Amino acid sequence: MINHKRTWRLYGALGLTLRRRRRRRPIEREPQPLLQPLQPNECWSLDFMHDALANGRTFRSLNVIDDYARDALAIEIDFSLSGSRVVRVLEQLCEWHGKPSMVRSDNGPEFRSEIVQAWARAKEVTWHFIKPGCPAQSKR
Repeated sequence: MINHKRTWRLYGALGLTLRRRRRRRPIEREPQPLLQPLQPNECWSLDFMHDALANGRTFRSLNVIDDYARDALAIEIDFSLSGSRVVRVLEQLCEWHGKPSMVRSDNGPEFRSEIVQAWARAKEVTWHFIKPGCPAQSKR
């Protein structure tokens, strides 16, 4: 095992080119102000959290919160949570509580996936993405 600096030096000495990986930038979206909803099911917030077990294996939890009363509607825990799993949780919540007018989340790949966005269009739910890097987006 050698580190990246030695790899760069060896490639330079041999006249080889080292491919650089470009960072994918999230789609630019207009930031929306965070307003307090006036009734239940007006706005739900979704986010992922992660932790590790004692043996080192990591797991994730999908948290769905109603912003009106700040109630946790669902906490889905598993080792892998895909976009289709997010849709399944949202469908179940729509049966129990009714569909929301708006959903707010970060720019995670599960939330930007085509299956989740197709679900939102089919249910006529507007999806707002918070500004990248600002979980507590201000009310500007």
